Amino acid sequence: MLDIIVLGAAAGGGFPQWNSNAPGCNRARAQDPTAPARTQASLAVSGDGTHWYVLNASPDLRTQINQTPALHPKTGLRSTPISGVVLTSGEIDTITGLLTMREKQAFDLYAAAPVLAQLDANPIFEALDRTLVPRHSMALEQPLTLTPAGFTITPFAVPGKVPLYAEQGANPAEVKTDGEFIGLDISDGTRHAFFIPGCAMMTDALSKRLDGADLVFFDGTLWTDDEMVRAGLGAKTGKRMGHMSIADEPDGTRAAFTPLTIGRKILIHINNSNPILLADSPERRNIEQAGWDVAFDGMRVTL
Repeated sequence: MLDIIVLGAAAGGGFPQWNSNAPGCNRARAQDPTAPARTQASLAVSGDGTHWYVLNASPDLRTQINQTPALHPKTGLRSTPISGVVLTSGEIDTITGLLTMREKQAFDLYAAAPVLAQLDANPIFEALDRTLVPRHSMALEQPLTLTPAGFTITPFAVPGKVPLYAEQGANPAEVKTDGEFIGLDISDGTRHAFFIPGCAMMTDALSKRLDGADLVFFDGTLWTDDEMVRAGLGAKTGKRMGHMSIADEPDGTRAAFTPLTIGRKILIHINNSNPILLADSPERRNIEQAGWDVAFDGMRVTL
């Protein structure tokens, strides 16, 4: 069994973003039922319903834990059913929540070597006592059994770029597949779910890996590559930020997944500018007709 809870479905900044006066964010702020608020992207996964692993520690983690009864303390004055945290990148969106977990609580922290190097370089993360929170380097393509939660994760490289705060050199937006960004194959031995909250492009290798999956959570950051530029919300395109866009042809997410056979496809890590966050938008109807679900906070999927 795989029990998966969406702790947060939005991209960095959440929905509504704190400083956004855009129409969609204002609808969410006004509690419009067709524009429900979403916190920043994270999953909780368990294979036994008791022990949980958090995939990406978003800046909203404290709120997410408080809103998720499965993650509440169950015994003693201080405890947690969270056995560990697994990071898919070193982005601010994925690591900041670790500082929420600094209260002398034991859990395991897993990440690829480049991400651990980013944490090691920043002394603020020493607030997590290493004697209680050991840091484990995940080797790409090597299955890792998470006990006693009862499932296995296999990290694999996906095309991505270094975090904004780490950009340097002549080509800071260069897309790499060196493990700076990873996806996770989550399996109970029979079923396979994939978590890929950031991806710069679909490759033949990634397409083959995903074909036949039971469930895929995939990068849904932008509807079109230039939507933030056109809306006056920023100067960067999706490609500059290291993300595929859903509707772009022929290299967008919708087109890339069309030939694949997948049990269930769910978009996650959705930017506040993306119209699929609005239940009454034509873009939302379009992507649902294409066989996709749009993640929301509290969404629960059991395989």
